[in-house]
Amino acid sequence: MKKRTNYYKDLAADYSKPDPVPQEIGDKLIEDAEKFIELKEATLPAIGADYTLEQIEQENKDWWPTHCEALRRGRGDILTAEYRDDLVYFCQDGPYYGLEEQKAREIHWWALIAQPGVTMAWPIAMFHGEYVWFEWNCIDDETRETIAKGSVAWVRRGHRGGCHFKGEQLTFYRDVFASEELVKLITA
Repeated sequence: MKKRTNYYKDLAADYSKPDPVPQEIGDKLIEDAEKFIELKEATLPAIGADYTLEQIEQENKDWWPTHCEALRRGRGDILTAEYRDDLVYFCQDGPYYGLEEQKAREIHWWALIAQPGVTMAWPIAMFHGEYVWFEWNCIDDETRETIAKGSVAWVRRGHRGGCHFKGEQLTFYRDVFASEELVKLITA
């Protein structure tokens, strides 16, 4: 039998289950997210001797827990800043090109998956160079029902490049559009 993988073994925090990380770790991850965003360059950096796939993969592993914490905290400002301005985003409502096209739709998804009383988890997260693939689910804290789930592929050129391609399959079991009350909870 093939040995099972702990996808979070060498990462700063474990988001594989709907348990909160300690507050001080979450706060540090948000600080790190803000620092990583500041490193994003205006032009997508080339992969080469000065910026290797190994370095990009390590930066993606360092970034991953910051992304999870930003989603759990409803930090839409951080989530949007992770993308490049020329993002290509494929999903069932897309395709979307650039940051503006998907904003009106994606804020509803963020509001639903980060709503109070629901905890998001990412049981699988895999890294290969600039590729990040993960599965996620949102669990109602009271009823334990899965309210949404999905799988996502990001092409993220480390901290200097940010995410330039995202492909996502989302399934919502409860709600499709967030209420105005939930949308207001997402930091713009």
